[in-house]
Amino acid sequence: MAKSGSLSIRVVEGRALPAKDVSGSSDPYCLVKVDDEVVARTATIWRSLSPFWGEEYTVHLPLDFHQLAVYVLDEDTVGHDDIIGKISLSKEAITADPRGIDSWINLSRVDPDAEVQGEVCLAVQLLEDARGRCLRCHVRQARDLAPRDISGTSDPFARVFWGSHSLETSTIKKTRFPHWDEVLELREAPGTISPLRVELWDWDMVGKNDFLGMVEFTPQTLQQRPPNGWFRLLPFPRAEDSGGSLGALRLKVRLTEDRVLPSQYYQPLMELLLESVQGPAEEDTSSPLAVLELLASGDCRQDLATKLVKLFLGRGLAGPFLDYLTRREVARTNDPNTLFRSNSLASKSVEQFMKLVGMRYLHEVLRPVISRVFEEKKYMELDPSKMDLNRSRRISFKGTPTEEQVRETSLGLLTGYLGSIVDAIVSSAGRCPLALRLAFKQLQRCVERRFPGVEHQDVKYLATSGFLFLRFFAPAILTPKLFDLRDHHADPQTSRSLLLLAKAVQSIGNLGQQLGQGKEQWLAPLHPFLLQSISRVRDFLDQLVDVDGDEEAGGPACALVHPSTIVREGFLLKRKEEPAGLATRFAFKKRYFRLSGQELSYSKTPEWQVRSSIPLSCVRAVERVDEGAFQLPHVMQVVTQGGTGAPHTTYLQCKNVNDLNQWLSALRKASAPNQDKLAACHPGAFRSGRWTCCLQAERSAAGCSRTHSAVTLGDWSDPLDPDAEAQAVYRQLLLGRDQLRLKLLEDCGLDTAPEVDPGKDSGAGDGACAEVLAQQRAAITHLLQVLEDLEQAHEEFQKRGQGQVAL
Repeated sequence: MAKSGSLSIRVVEGRALPAKDVSGSSDPYCLVKVDDEVVARTATIWRSLSPFWGEEYTVHLPLDFHQLAVYVLDEDTVGHDDIIGKISLSKEAITADPRGIDSWINLSRVDPDAEVQGEVCLAVQLLEDARGRCLRCHVRQARDLAPRDISGTSDPFARVFWGSHSLETSTIKKTRFPHWDEVLELREAPGTISPLRVELWDWDMVGKNDFLGMVEFTPQTLQQRPPNGWFRLLPFPRAEDSGGSLGALRLKVRLTEDRVLPSQYYQPLMELLLESVQGPAEEDTSSPLAVLELLASGDCRQDLATKLVKLFLGRGLAGPFLDYLTRREVARTNDPNTLFRSNSLASKSVEQFMKLVGMRYLHEVLRPVISRVFEEKKYMELDPSKMDLNRSRRISFKGTPTEEQVRETSLGLLTGYLGSIVDAIVSSAGRCPLALRLAFKQLQRCVERRFPGVEHQDVKYLATSGFLFLRFFAPAILTPKLFDLRDHHADPQTSRSLLLLAKAVQSIGNLGQQLGQGKEQWLAPLHPFLLQSISRVRDFLDQLVDVDGDEEAGGPACALVHPSTIVREGFLLKRKEEPAGLATRFAFKKRYFRLSGQELSYSKTPEWQVRSSIPLSCVRAVERVDEGAFQLPHVMQVVTQGGTGAPHTTYLQCKNVNDLNQWLSALRKASAPNQDKLAACHPGAFRSGRWTCCLQAERSAAGCSRTHSAVTLGDWSDPLDPDAEAQAVYRQLLLGRDQLRLKLLEDCGLDTAPEVDPGKDSGAGDGACAEVLAQQRAAITHLLQVLEDLEQAHEEFQKRGQGQVAL
């Protein structure tokens, strides 16, 4: 039974941060760490003590994760960045509330003695002889210790305490992965057994030694189950600083953990789900999809929509699934002006379908214009209350500009950018994925049947543009980073320009119906351009749904990304192969890399015809490299093993920590199907006849650090996982089991109730009603039985797992 975990993190904003710069302000950013590994870095918010980030991350990770930490730092142009404070959340704290954490949390001081990481390997024996009681502690090794020295390493030694006695191991110089293999014996007089404490320290020639972490075992543990294995290092117990003097962060954190059964256990549920989309949608009240639509609410609706869309995409039935939900929503809607305007399961499902299927199309359409806005940094403003005439003067004018001059210049710039955006969109119908075009064709047919007549001729256009423009193009323009259009968030000036462009695109998507209404009358100078664009948009929407064939939208599809599709590309620095000469050189050369579902290829430039490649089927590990290995930051390694059986490591340097995390994640996902991955590898380099990490002298020595193949960042290109998606749907259905049982009892009560008027002719209507009730009861009974079978299967697998642990 596979295990899966997903950590959703949203770094919202900060408040009351301390000033770290002489200007009386700070330039804060956040580092997000999961078990001491950096998984994300937010943008820097310049000159602010109350920064707003609004950045979201989803991290896929193994179930044995322990802690999430968010560090707030002040970026400095010269010297090291200043640490402002941090927030640490244990796994237990995150899971205390099933809804997760959504609150302001005070920052704590960063205490070096509390910044511990890594594990220690011990074997303990408790013996008794004629001289009394003896404790034998075999200190084998440690791994992933915190770097305490300026070189990025440590000089660790272990100190063992038992009762009033203590002993120390030898000191291993310049390593975070020490191998001691020393047995320390401590004796104690008969009587009560004392607890055992093992501390790890970094030896310093000058000044006091630095604490690296500790483990402690109770007397009961020593007697009943003597420690033998790897143990996570912990800090000294101390009270957290919760006074709020360092400010606070608003975080949203939710952990989703589950155990996924083998595929055959989900077949009955899958059959019910597939049957749901084949039947009548409007009258359905008891199928799994109807139940899910009733239950889905709040934050879980988007996650559920994503899981359902991926599940039906994998079966090639995304079209019928979306058609089922949209038919139900259209049937319930009386006012066409409110159609698909709520965050219903139907709306969220179509929105997630666009992201899963159309993200590459979105990039092709919008990336050129968005890049221009970022690079040109033109000042644009139409709202008189927000105009900064001084800034306008520096950028565009000689002398003092008037408000009218700023408005005219801004209008010209905005219409120029908007013209490029509209041109790119209306000419893109042929590049839009066929699955998306077919889905919109079905949607328009459904809307036309529900709202016929000349007075409703625009409703079909509004339904399509409401999704494509208001939920796809406009949000991507407003926040390009969230749609992978940019690596960083926009600065305040560019962000304001993007907001104006997004508002204009929204107005075009509304087909001009709300122009001139509301409080934003200052947008009136844009109205002529927007009205001219509306007819072009209608023609584009007609072209979009003008596709032949009766293929189903989204089908067949077994993967979101075709194996030959480029999922990530960009320049990296590649380390040259080590020369055979006596002098060891570590030279990195700039190369352009492309990652597809089949290989990682690289060349001197993007246009270079001669390319080298690494088949993904040969990848055994993709891991970070310690900064001290090459005295370079943001280096990763790709460990491959071909038919000869000899492993080979390629070292690549990324431009920043986010680029590193994204390449690590993309490569790990692309190589996920490989079965023989490495459980451990070396985070250093083999240099001067030994590994820089663990100091072992053999190049073929076993890895000293655990690999992290399960740690990836969630995004639109995540591979389909039908079993995990079915498990998520099952968990959501469990929440509605009581409602299903209640409905079953109500239906049975209606069926057995006495006739109010026995003399009245019941006719065929009552017979049909009874037949519908019988079908509903049968469907609910079947669904409840499927849920009960899955629950029993989970309990059986859990018992087996507990039995194996006990053994």
